[in-house]
Amino acid sequence: MHAIVIDTPGGPEALTWQEVPDPVPAAGEVLVKVAASAVNRADVLQRKGFYPPPPGASTYPGLECSGTVVGLGDGVDSVSVGDEVCCLLAGGGYAELVAVPAGQCMSIPRGVDLVTAAGLPEVACTVWSNLVMVARLQRGDWLLVHGGGGGIGTMAIQVARLLGAHVAVTAGSQAKLDICADLGAEVCINYRDQDFVEVVRTETGGRGVDVILDNMGAAYLQRNVDALARGGRVVIIGLQGGVNGELDLGVLLRTSASVQATTLRSRPLDEKAEICEAVERHVWPWIEAGLLRPVVDRTVPMSAAASAHAALEAGDITGKVLLTP
Repeated sequence: MHAIVIDTPGGPEALTWQEVPDPVPAAGEVLVKVAASAVNRADVLQRKGFYPPPPGASTYPGLECSGTVVGLGDGVDSVSVGDEVCCLLAGGGYAELVAVPAGQCMSIPRGVDLVTAAGLPEVACTVWSNLVMVARLQRGDWLLVHGGGGGIGTMAIQVARLLGAHVAVTAGSQAKLDICADLGAEVCINYRDQDFVEVVRTETGGRGVDVILDNMGAAYLQRNVDALARGGRVVIIGLQGGVNGELDLGVLLRTSASVQATTLRSRPLDEKAEICEAVERHVWPWIEAGLLRPVVDRTVPMSAAASAHAALEAGDITGKVLLTP
């Protein structure tokens, strides 16, 4: 098969389309012929040498894919050869074939084509696991999403609104904020010229927000806590703003607030399977009913993954970029 290989970490040019050995599914795994994969920020970090795959995972980038099952490892009876699936991966999606733990294979929601489905697993699983399973977002809560125009952001807006929450977002352009508003965001903040703490405090009558889904990390740490309501929760899912920050713990004590950081890629297989099952059960029906839609910016050939990475890093992407072999 062919796959995107990173021989030496670096810029987008480090992504090269090479012929490599076919993967062989181990016990409990499924072999999938890839119809499409999708680009995530984690792929960019891996390309730069900052986010290696977990032990035992494929060294090729790609945290999600869609495709057709073409082989089964020992002990797999949850899917069959010929099934069309979309999959949550620890790596290996930028390839023509990938071996996937069976518990991380999900059905394709009705009404979604096979290629588009490649952009669902990572964002749907990230959003559901963090907003619902970690942050316990409730009807009537206020959610602040940083990076509202990205793949995770556009999914988080829709899921939160369907859960009955109010949504505020930050983004860096009016075009992205307009898309966020169309998806249901009620408060849209341009982080380039507005203070999100001041805006959300004003919009909530001084109360603050209940949950913050944060992709920035250190750069926003104290300001995120300052924007919380009593009992509020910050969930950090990215470190685009650095890894080392200072925090006034007194604010957390006075407001009974909390900060938690999570990652999906390195979770145990049973946890990932639980998340995938919950997403199929709760999120897929919304998609099938036309209440939630995947947001796709563009589709490019997998061999041109370098151009997709460059566009993502330049901030030119809204939603997801899909890669097709």
